[in-house]
Amino acid sequence: MIIAVDGPAASGKGTIARALAAHYRLPYLDTGLLYRAVGLNVVRGGGNPSDPDDALAGCQFDDLLLGDPKLRSEDAGATASIVSAHPAVRAALVERQRDFAARPGGAILDGRDIGTVIAPHADAKLFVRASPTVRAQRRHAEMAGMGQMVSVDTLLAEIRERDRRDSTRDTAPLVQAADADLLDTSLLSIETAVQRAIALVDARMAAR
Repeated sequence: MIIAVDGPAASGKGTIARALAAHYRLPYLDTGLLYRAVGLNVVRGGGNPSDPDDALAGCQFDDLLLGDPKLRSEDAGATASIVSAHPAVRAALVERQRDFAARPGGAILDGRDIGTVIAPHADAKLFVRASPTVRAQRRHAEMAGMGQMVSVDTLLAEIRERDRRDSTRDTAPLVQAADADLLDTSLLSIETAVQRAIALVDARMAAR
């Protein structure tokens, strides 16, 4: 069973994907970490994330980098959005993600183009979204918990810019797959959102 979970930043897709992985006992890949690793690799090497050649060179990173806590920072997320817009970077990481999805028994992947590009044949697809304001408030609470103080207005502006960049890029833009179930988490608790996600996946599997 392959489950694709797509959606914008701070929509809750990562939390939902991890919960689904635990529920169905499937391996899970946060594909956004791959792009964050590329961006961080570029910056640490003194490169420019906006430069296609620098970004492509950043794809050569050790898997140990995926465990670096700095990948969870807001700066890493913004840089990931920049490098992910380069077609060559996306092409370089496609096979890595498809190999994970092809694991015996299945897998769960979350990102922005899983259901449309990486695993268009997925057995179940979810597109998780929430309003930009709610997402900014969630990110603010998350960062405050880590001792990072950034205003909600600043985070809201960054989220809107990332949404614009992710949804308008020429290669694999952020878009809901035609056969994906929409899950809006704006007014849902984590528990309720997870329950609805499980129900949607179960319904898809029963229909198959």
